[in-house]
Amino acid sequence: MNPAELNQYQPVATFEKLESPQIYRMEKGSPLRQFIAGVTVNIASIMVGTSLGWTSPSGPKLASTDTSPLETIPTTSESSWIGSLVAMGALIAPFAAAPLAEKFGRKMTLLGSSALFIVSWVLMLTAATVVQVLVGRFIQGLGVGFVMTVQTMYIGEIASNQYRGALGSLMQLCIVIGILYVYCVGPYVSFAGLQWACLAIPIVFDVTFFFMPETPAFYIAKGDKERAIESLSYLRGKTVEGVQEEMQEITTTVEESLKNRGTLVDLLRNRGNVKALIICCGLITFQQLSGINVILFYSQNIFASTGTTMDSAVSTILVGVVQVLASGACPLIVDRLGRKPILLSSAGGMCVSLAAMGTYFYLKYTNSPSLGSLGWLPILSLIFFVTMYCVGFGPLPWAVLGEMFPANVKSVASSIVASTCWVFGFLILQFFADMDAALGSHWSFWIFGILCAVAFVFTFTLLIETKGLSLQEIQDKLNSKS
Repeated sequence: MNPAELNQYQPVATFEKLESPQIYRMEKGSPLRQFIAGVTVNIASIMVGTSLGWTSPSGPKLASTDTSPLETIPTTSESSWIGSLVAMGALIAPFAAAPLAEKFGRKMTLLGSSALFIVSWVLMLTAATVVQVLVGRFIQGLGVGFVMTVQTMYIGEIASNQYRGALGSLMQLCIVIGILYVYCVGPYVSFAGLQWACLAIPIVFDVTFFFMPETPAFYIAKGDKERAIESLSYLRGKTVEGVQEEMQEITTTVEESLKNRGTLVDLLRNRGNVKALIICCGLITFQQLSGINVILFYSQNIFASTGTTMDSAVSTILVGVVQVLASGACPLIVDRLGRKPILLSSAGGMCVSLAAMGTYFYLKYTNSPSLGSLGWLPILSLIFFVTMYCVGFGPLPWAVLGEMFPANVKSVASSIVASTCWVFGFLILQFFADMDAALGSHWSFWIFGILCAVAFVFTFTLLIETKGLSLQEIQDKLNSKS
């Protein structure tokens, strides 16, 4: 390492060495640096959020001859592809992201992912045709898939047992900050101005995350124990001696994983891994089947269609603010209340709010005379929906993914779960407009509500509680070992 890198990882002496070396076990250290690394890596999640929320303010601009930079106005089919191609790119990306993270490291792979976002925003900025917008959206999707696959690996490997839940739930908070960012900027600037605003985020990420450490587990896997100890000492705010016990645990876990490097066959032959895969794929599937991406991508259009007196852009910003506040609450409560109770509350709350939203659109469909007095219902319903989503089913499926699998199959499992997420995300975004036209908006929301009720049953019956457990204790629980 060069002198600058050595200074970066200088450990902090948090306890004076006394008579016995065992006294180092009493070092408390500080969680500050692992939270700094966790927050910094989640600037990448803000990049993801700008891509997910981009359609809401950009769709109306592209549909208007006064504000669109394109030679032709996108058709209904082209608009569906503009919305859904991000999901298709995110579906493909994990199968490249995970092997690259194993070869070049979590840090370098995440830094490289920002190039995909930069290219996509430049394409949007210079777009004159629908095809160029579609290409840009697909490349954005590749970036989204890279970030959401590798970032869970990074967080899972830098976080201590005590703070793993809080750090894992930061992803959702930063995604909704990115969404709120485009909700606030998009309606009030030109199409080109929005692309410039989005382009700034990956640049900020590269500049800041460059100074963060690689994970100790990756260094161990590459046989560099010296740098692994330096990284862990930096992250824990302890002396080198003070992290020896945890370092030994990490080393044992990684070395065992390398001896039994996992493939898809290894993932599926172990009963505990299969159970974890069912749990994680199930949670991530119901996350998408809640209809969240429809609301995020088309919130401005949804509010405009309700006929409420409040400006649709303002309503959308209000929902974005609620998303940020609710997502900020999750890291504060997840390690106190546990994953399962929060997820159950989230599924139940989303079910109720979607039922209410469907009822409003049904009254509108039937021209009910009571509709005029219920103008507040769609806004209140969506605010309650995003609150319950952002507290539970938004962040926690990814946090659970980061702690459910042993290291030897984690990359394979992460790829499968992330791809499952975006298969359903793509299908819903691509065919929502057709479903909405065929069944009516009321049935669209009711169907999402029914699926949230199924998510409640799934969570109650299959999810195991992981609050306060070490990664080994989670594996023992999945494999029914005492």
